[in-house]
Amino acid sequence: MKENIELINRRLDKNKDFRIYIDSIIKDSTLFLQSNFRHLEVHDYRYDVDEAVKELGLDSELIHQLVEDYVIQILKSSVQFVEHIDKLKIDRDNDAQLNYDSIRELAHKNLGVARNLRIEDAIIFLHEMMTKDDLEYLSKCAHALESCAIKLKPICAYETMKLMKLKDSL
Repeated sequence: MKENIELINRRLDKNKDFRIYIDSIIKDSTLFLQSNFRHLEVHDYRYDVDEAVKELGLDSELIHQLVEDYVIQILKSSVQFVEHIDKLKIDRDNDAQLNYDSIRELAHKNLGVARNLRIEDAIIFLHEMMTKDDLEYLSKCAHALESCAIKLKPICAYETMKLMKLKDSL
């Protein structure tokens, strides 16, 4: 019993930075949701697997696996969104013409999956990312999308983020 408590405490200390990062993403995106999408009540949205099961005619186990795949895809895409937005900010600062095609294409790719799985909050953010040109707003949408993915499957998101961080350090 004492060994289990020590193991848990080591894990808590080891993963403290990640938990702080995830908590900050969720807090920031909740504020963003409340201030920009209050009329859509997106900040209160909860994904309903049963709705997807009923509408798609698939079993719940398969839907859960597809949602986990989606979470992984969104977390990887969020890195790409940030890279594209940062590049556009550099272009803007250099008075170069801004080309949003890379962001729009990535959002479109992810939008199809979100629509198929009936993930309403993601549909809203991805649609915004396909249509808006404000880089700060797009950055907030990318973080809100990441937060929504984390909320969908927190353990999957956590493990994915740990793997991504590990790969980056290699």
